[in-house]
Amino acid sequence: MSDPILVTRSSMPDYDEYISEIKDMWENHWLTNMGPKHKQLQAMLKEYMGVENVDLFTNGHMAIELTLQALNLQGEVITTPFTFASTTHAIVRNKLEPVFCDIDPVTYTIDTEKLESLITDRTCAIMPVHVYGNVCNIEEIDRIAKKHELKIVYDAAHTFGETYKGKGIGSFGDASCFSFHATKVFNSIEGGAVCFSNPSLGKKLYDLKNFGIHGPEEVSAVGANAKMNEFCAAMGICNLRHVDEEIAKRKAVVERYNSHLSGVDGIQLNAVQPDVKSNYAYYPVVFDEKVFGASRSEIFEKLAENGIGARKYFYPLTNTFSAFHGKYDVNQTPVALHISKRVLTLPLYADLALEDVDRICEIILSCKK
Repeated sequence: MSDPILVTRSSMPDYDEYISEIKDMWENHWLTNMGPKHKQLQAMLKEYMGVENVDLFTNGHMAIELTLQALNLQGEVITTPFTFASTTHAIVRNKLEPVFCDIDPVTYTIDTEKLESLITDRTCAIMPVHVYGNVCNIEEIDRIAKKHELKIVYDAAHTFGETYKGKGIGSFGDASCFSFHATKVFNSIEGGAVCFSNPSLGKKLYDLKNFGIHGPEEVSAVGANAKMNEFCAAMGICNLRHVDEEIAKRKAVVERYNSHLSGVDGIQLNAVQPDVKSNYAYYPVVFDEKVFGASRSEIFEKLAENGIGARKYFYPLTNTFSAFHGKYDVNQTPVALHISKRVLTLPLYADLALEDVDRICEIILSCKK
């Protein structure tokens, strides 16, 4: 039997490149606390992402959670349940109330036609989620937020390296939060970042990620510890040098999938957004059991029997988590519920062999009845 194919595999630089990058750390012994690697990666990201300001964090979750805290919000935050746990948990951990808006059935991002009806006098912010590399309806979200004087914090974990109408995706909203987890298109092993335009927000984020320390004898704010260490920053520096090559390889994988699965009855593939320069982060497939003849779960199991990992991503919806004890009504987000029960993300990473893509598709299509 062939080696197992995982749903993702981390991109890594050449071993010697990483060893060379960290060599000077054995000379200066600077391992954390915004050292040379941290500052170098920060500068590289600012240029690559085309943003005014970027700060680094220990992971993507702390980037989101501390951004919400830095904005000093109170009340309700409109978001989507079709996301990873981090998005909702960051809201709740800030003692804010998530209000769940349904998703667009094509892009899987927040449905802006339903968004405004959810605004109340307690609404303080909107947290839209760019999903699978699909970009939210930025103009409409901006219009609604300005009309109602709301903050916008994007969960941009899936869109590193993307542009929308020629602008870096981190340029939008009051802040855009990124994850550099090992499974992402660009990784620093663990890590995250916040892009923002208002320098005053940057000062608050710095305080929150570094205990409010401004000198050996000056602590002017109460903060946490969410600093990226030098080893992670070094991995980020190395991976950033090659990220465009990695994205090109991912594009080739996506095109191979499309060559097999496009136009198949009962299969909905990811939408192509004309104004978006994609990073090919994920390959979601939505199966219509009545038309295709096999359910998402049956296909998932068939792939697993053949050593192929797929992921029911995102399932379950965050508004159905047992952690919330039935607090939210999932029937208020019927499209998200429908997609969550039918979607599979197929294996996608830069080094996935095209022959393996062929085999994955062959197995999927063999399930069609």
